[in-house]
Amino acid sequence: MFINPKEATIMNTLTPPPAAAGQGFSSEQQRYLEGFFAGIQAGGVSFGDLSAAPSTTSPIQEGPSLDDLTKEERIKRELHPFDAIEQLVMDARWNAKPEPESVFRYKWNGLFWLNPVKDGYMCRLRIPGGVVKSYQLRELAAIASELTTGYIQITTRNNFQIRLIEPKNCPEVLRRIQSCGLHSKGAGADNIRNITMNPCAGYDPYEIIDVRPLVNELATLIISSKEFYDLPRKFNIAYDGGGLISAVEDTNDIGASAVKIVENNEGIEPGVYFRIALGGVTGHQTFASDWGVIVKPEQLNDIMVALLRVFIQFGDRTNRKKARFKYIIEDKGLDGVLTETEKHLKFKLTRLAPDSPIQEKRSFSQQGHSHVGTYPQKQEGLVYVGATVPVGQMTAKQLDRLADLADSYGSGEVRLTVWQNFIIPNVKMAYAATLAKSLKKLGFPSESSHLRNGFIACTGNKYCKFAASDTKGHAIAMMDYLDKRVKLDQPVNVHFTGCAHSCAQHFMGDIGLLGTKVKSESGEGYHITVGGGFGENRKIGRQIFSGVPFESLGSTLEAMLKGYLKGRQATETFHSFCNRHTVGELQVAFDAAL
Repeated sequence: MFINPKEATIMNTLTPPPAAAGQGFSSEQQRYLEGFFAGIQAGGVSFGDLSAAPSTTSPIQEGPSLDDLTKEERIKRELHPFDAIEQLVMDARWNAKPEPESVFRYKWNGLFWLNPVKDGYMCRLRIPGGVVKSYQLRELAAIASELTTGYIQITTRNNFQIRLIEPKNCPEVLRRIQSCGLHSKGAGADNIRNITMNPCAGYDPYEIIDVRPLVNELATLIISSKEFYDLPRKFNIAYDGGGLISAVEDTNDIGASAVKIVENNEGIEPGVYFRIALGGVTGHQTFASDWGVIVKPEQLNDIMVALLRVFIQFGDRTNRKKARFKYIIEDKGLDGVLTETEKHLKFKLTRLAPDSPIQEKRSFSQQGHSHVGTYPQKQEGLVYVGATVPVGQMTAKQLDRLADLADSYGSGEVRLTVWQNFIIPNVKMAYAATLAKSLKKLGFPSESSHLRNGFIACTGNKYCKFAASDTKGHAIAMMDYLDKRVKLDQPVNVHFTGCAHSCAQHFMGDIGLLGTKVKSESGEGYHITVGGGFGENRKIGRQIFSGVPFESLGSTLEAMLKGYLKGRQATETFHSFCNRHTVGELQVAFDAAL
């Protein structure tokens, strides 16, 4: 016997549920109904003659009173989001839209309700380090084809998203994702997001250390511990082993960067260590700050866990806008965070200034778009081939074919990048050209382009209720427009983001575009920033134009790039050009090129 959740309020005016009195039902049916009515009660519906079933909420953290907590924190305490799975199954049986509290709770299983833009869900996965196997790609392609619109997106956290999923298909999507060894658990809301790393970890001849074991170890700790599924807000972690392609670690709440300590008189054992940076949130125009410590690889994840516990303990649960880790750092200072962290450790942290001469960092300047093209691996005779996925979007058929190519020319493995592209490693040099030709035919060119390879875009208003513009559609249009009119000999990164959440990190792009509503035919436009960067070029971009309508965006960007080419010094980069001029000087230079 099944009961429509929408009829629960009607039943409230009638007789008590028979299961409550133990009449007319088998023991199995009684257990089912008791669980069902417990979920309904958690949603705010009461039954006068029914005693509530015991909930399985996690212990409430010490801190503010219930009245002072944000709405989201109260929802978590009424029913732990993982315990809302029964309601998700009931919604599926009736293909029902979720209640407001369920919209928030279902994010713990990676499901994002897209209303009012669309009536359906997006499912975000967890793929630690962006490492995915061919058999997993095939199953994701089948899921997307059979249960969604058939489109898959690569995110800026080397991850996958699939959409549009009807409520009735959600349990099956989750089951099939798990059946191929992947997860969506904790992929949204107040959780640790997908862990990022250098996409060529283990293959890169330049890397200081292979960070894959560390990423996998922490991912196992997170996925298995309920402790880390009640954070004050979302949390980002990145590991950088010093390879050719950066993990953009300084944009994360915690970024770990490998260094080598040489022989010294400071009593520090020589070898490989990690420097840790804290509090990066580019949406808040903040890069992570060096913590002033170095950590041995075998201690790194102990410190990651300790820092997470500090965040859980001190994060602000009364104000969502001040709940990120950066605000704890602002309140306590880096030394205060160190003191609190050491309370969770069995050892003391080793301090070392960021500019200490006894350490060696990345020994080269990072190349522009080294995630695209063919590059040698540390394994003799093997190369990796990186390809461009326009704004990270592909079809199920393309994904299925990509799995075939990874098996045929590589080792059946694909690496996703934070640039919304992918890499096929372990390719024999003799097969690299053939693979590149096949990828291009599939729609994923591997030729290096100083313009196209630097475009990334968030979801946009086609599927996101926060976005003010069609970022993916506009980004593709601008690629085609500019490619015909401007020839660059230096890489330029162009980041399209639809709202202030800055999922595409527009502040760290050479050119950053923030969607906004304007008075024009389309009603969509952009604020434009310039001069952003990451790593050795870390810089928050400065806004140079406001409210540029999409209809004139192409000519504006064309003038900016031509103005740069005309006014630069020798082979100066766009980043350097913008940062040695004032905003006023740049506006004059760009206007002159119109």
